[in-house]
Amino acid sequence: MTEATYDVVAIGNAIVDVLANADAAFLAREGLVKGQMQLIDEERAKSLYAVMGEAQVTSGGSAANTLVGAAMMGASCRMIAQVAADQLGEVFVHDMHVQGIECPVPPREASVETGRCLILVSEEDGERTMNTFLGAAQFLPPDAIEEAVIASAKVLLLEGYLWDPLEPRAAMKRAIRIARDHGRKVALGVSATFCIMNHHADFTALLDAGDVDILFANQEEALALAQTDDVEAALAQLAAKVPLLVVTHGPEGAVAIEGGERATVTAEPVDKVVDTTGAGDLFSAGFLAGYVRGRSNADSLRMGAIAAAECIGHMGARPQTDLRHLIADRLD
Repeated sequence: MTEATYDVVAIGNAIVDVLANADAAFLAREGLVKGQMQLIDEERAKSLYAVMGEAQVTSGGSAANTLVGAAMMGASCRMIAQVAADQLGEVFVHDMHVQGIECPVPPREASVETGRCLILVSEEDGERTMNTFLGAAQFLPPDAIEEAVIASAKVLLLEGYLWDPLEPRAAMKRAIRIARDHGRKVALGVSATFCIMNHHADFTALLDAGDVDILFANQEEALALAQTDDVEAALAQLAAKVPLLVVTHGPEGAVAIEGGERATVTAEPVDKVVDTTGAGDLFSAGFLAGYVRGRSNADSLRMGAIAAAECIGHMGARPQTDLRHLIADRLD
C-alpha cells in the first residue's frame, strides 16, 4: 500500500456561497420554500442575486466546507473540484489554499461560470434556504482523478450533490475503483434527500457492493435511503450495509454504529442559532479529523458536535474560531 500523504481527499462542488438574511415575506415573493435546497440555472441565479439584501460572499460547497474544518483540526487535505477561469473561480481556489488545502484542478476555459449558492438565512431561526447554480462544477472530468493522489489518501470523501451530473459521477466512480484497488477508505455524504430520491438505486448499489466504508447522513436522509419512516429500522438497515454509519439528529445529537457497537453524542449548547448553513459539513469535518487520528467513535462524534456548534453560531459555513483550540479546551 502506498504511504498516506493526505488524511482526506474530497471530490465535490466548487461553490461560492452568497448569504443574506431574509424574512418569510421575501421567501414567499420569490416562490421559495423555507429550508429547501433547489438547483437553479444561471439566469435565475442572477435575478435572485439582484433582489437579495446585503450579502456575505465566501467559498462553500459541502465537501470543501468539510475539508476546511478538518484542516483547521490538523488534517492534511486535498480538494478535487472544477472551477471556471473567472473571478469566483479564483476566489474559491485562493480560499482553499489559504486554509492549507491543495486544489490543483485547472480552471475550465468555457462560457459556464463558477458555481454559486445563494443562501437565504431566516431571521427567525437561522434556517437556510439554498438556491444552487452548479456552473462549472458539473463538468469535472474523469481525467481530473489522479491515481497517485487517491492511492495516497487515508479517506476519499465523496459529495452526494455532485453525483447528479454525468462527468463528475464518472470521476467519482473512477476514484472509488482506485481507492478500492489500494485499500483506502471511501466515505460518502449523501448530501440531501433530493439526491437520494434521484439516485437511490446508485447509492444503494454502492452500499450493497461494499464500496462505501463510512456513510454520513442526517436523520431525514437516512430514512429516505432506507425507505422507511422508522428511525431505528433505518439505522439497523444501513448499519448492516456499511462498516461505519454516522447519522446526525439535529438538536438531539448524533450516533455512530460500527460492528454493532453504538456511540452517541448530545448536541453542544449554542447561545443562539444564527445560521445552520454547513452544520452537517462541519460535523463530518470533526468526525473525520478524529477518525484519521485513530480516535474512538465517541471522541470523533464529540469533535463533530463541537465543530457544528461553532458553525451555527455565526453567518456562513466556515469556522470563525480556531477549532483545534476548541477541541483541546472541551475534549482534551
